[in-house]
Amino acid sequence: MSIFTVITILTVLSAAFAFINTKFLKLPFTIGLMIIAICFTLVITIAGSFNPFILEEANLIIDSIDFETALLDIMLSFLLFAGALHTKIDGLKKQRMPIALFATMGVLISTFIVGTLMYYIVQALGHQIDYIYCLLFGALISPTDPIAVLGILKDANAPKKLETKIVGESLFNDGVGVVIFLVIFKIAQQGVGAIEASEVGLLFFEEVVGGIALGLLAGWLVFQLMKVIDHYETEVMITLALVMGLSSLAHLIHVSGPLAVVVAGIFIGNKSPKIAWSETTQNYVDKFWELLDVLLNAILFVLIGLELLIITINGEYITFGLIAIPVTLLARYLALSGPVALFKKKLDFIPKTNLIMTWGGIRGGISIALALSLEPNMERELFLTVTYIIVVFSIIGQGLTLGPLVRRVLKKG
Repeated sequence: MSIFTVITILTVLSAAFAFINTKFLKLPFTIGLMIIAICFTLVITIAGSFNPFILEEANLIIDSIDFETALLDIMLSFLLFAGALHTKIDGLKKQRMPIALFATMGVLISTFIVGTLMYYIVQALGHQIDYIYCLLFGALISPTDPIAVLGILKDANAPKKLETKIVGESLFNDGVGVVIFLVIFKIAQQGVGAIEASEVGLLFFEEVVGGIALGLLAGWLVFQLMKVIDHYETEVMITLALVMGLSSLAHLIHVSGPLAVVVAGIFIGNKSPKIAWSETTQNYVDKFWELLDVLLNAILFVLIGLELLIITINGEYITFGLIAIPVTLLARYLALSGPVALFKKKLDFIPKTNLIMTWGGIRGGISIALALSLEPNMERELFLTVTYIIVVFSIIGQGLTLGPLVRRVLKKG
């Protein structure tokens, strides 16, 4: 099946599901699309039991899509830039220390809590597994997904200070989370003795610091270009070229592309409206990236729903998935506790900040993409199923109840 045919099918399905949600369900956009996509997949599965041809064709489409490459190498950069472009630096500056700790130490601590708890739970239930593979699962499930978070927070009416923390953390922690995942993945492949601590530190430094530095440099250069012209069509094209070029260059020189794109997006979004862009240019740039964000979000969440077709469904895996939900929530709560306690009085956090940030830590496509990148001997099928269950619960369960939780806490506070 050609790439154009696959893209066409996904776009048509996304548009149809978006219409159904807008006209009838009226749920938050990303949640509605994913629910409809899962229902659509279940209908296909049931129909396939009567007519195998239907299921074969559906599986052919899913097999034609490299979800990991589609998300991590193509869609992620555009979605992160769109989110970063509208993130105001003033709020980030005030919250920079807790956000930095949430996105680094928070992800690392959560990785080890999830990995350790799952190792003992899985072993206790009679499934033999290596500890390093459980750590890999901890690394892929710990980062919150900025794509899911940004979409859901728009409908939750969270206070600006809280929204800045959650969005700021989610924009940066996926880049850090991917680096931690890659380090553990390398150890799992080569063995603990094959990699020295200095190597791990150097890789982390190169990816994180290199990504931030590249993003700042690219953002500054593009800002200088746009400052000397006033032509909205060209300036929209320049922002598009920035994202595509930056992603490719980051991959080439082995630094974090997601972090580079986020930093460049924040730089451009905060500097350009005041100095480089006319009002017309700003309007067109905002609308272009808003539309691209909506389209790619729609396709992504339809894809997540359709991925149900490739998940291994058995009682043991489902049990582990259901157990993993409270484990990951507990790990996130504990990982956030330190930074929240440290900065609570100084930065005047709203009541129950840790609880809301724990529940607002939505997992999404990034976790599924990383689970798909596991090798078969790393318990790929088990962790893919467990990850899918957590992501579905996170987006639908946490996503639908985040707004009411925020309102209830603020009312009591």
